[in-house]
Amino acid sequence: MPLRKITSLRSVLQLRDRRLNTAVYPMPFTRVEVATLTVIEGSLHVLLALRAEDPHAGQWALPGGVLRIDRDASLEAAARRVMGERLGLEGLALRQLVATGGPSRDPRASWTLSVVYRSLVPAQSVSASPGKRIKDLRWYPVDDLKEPAPLAFDHARLVELAVEDVRAAVDQLELPFDFLPATFTLGELQLSCEQLLGHALDKSSFRRRLADRDLVEPVPGSMRGGAFRPAQVYRRKSAT
Repeated sequence: MPLRKITSLRSVLQLRDRRLNTAVYPMPFTRVEVATLTVIEGSLHVLLALRAEDPHAGQWALPGGVLRIDRDASLEAAARRVMGERLGLEGLALRQLVATGGPSRDPRASWTLSVVYRSLVPAQSVSASPGKRIKDLRWYPVDDLKEPAPLAFDHARLVELAVEDVRAAVDQLELPFDFLPATFTLGELQLSCEQLLGHALDKSSFRRRLADRDLVEPVPGSMRGGAFRPAQVYRRKSAT
């Protein structure tokens, strides 16, 4: 058989295979969800949205939305668009947390994939407002979600994963400097870590580990506190 005919036949077979694969392996219903965390009155909270539409209308859930291949250049771009449309929030630091999927996650599709992001923000810097398909927003204490909570879909588990990720990072002194103020005393830094972790830390051990990791440096000539026992002010150590 001539080479041209062999090449042509191969192209036809490849096109047929692609069409068959499309039919046999349809695309899943793909979403992005965002777990936004902050500290309020000394405890870790998550921002939940009251759903305005079915499925699960009238239930609380993580803000999220469908991936739009006509608008989203990347997964992170999709997450940022969703935060803008649902919450009116822009420019927050995002960290991809997990991808989860299955046939029973969402009644709108036979198989649903969610890519989950988390953001840790200072409460005073966030002014969220309900957007598309959201009736209301609420900061919810994460420790109250340890008991069965009336969250839509599997979002109670997604919140749990976001909290575990934050607390594991802080426990390893992977400090969330985007969340922390630019300068702080060591006492203020320890308190912030304790609030994120949900438990107290030993002062001596915390400061020894901090020194071993060489993460912060004193701000020359900057002190904070009372007249009798002012405390040295620190900042994140610059990369060299």
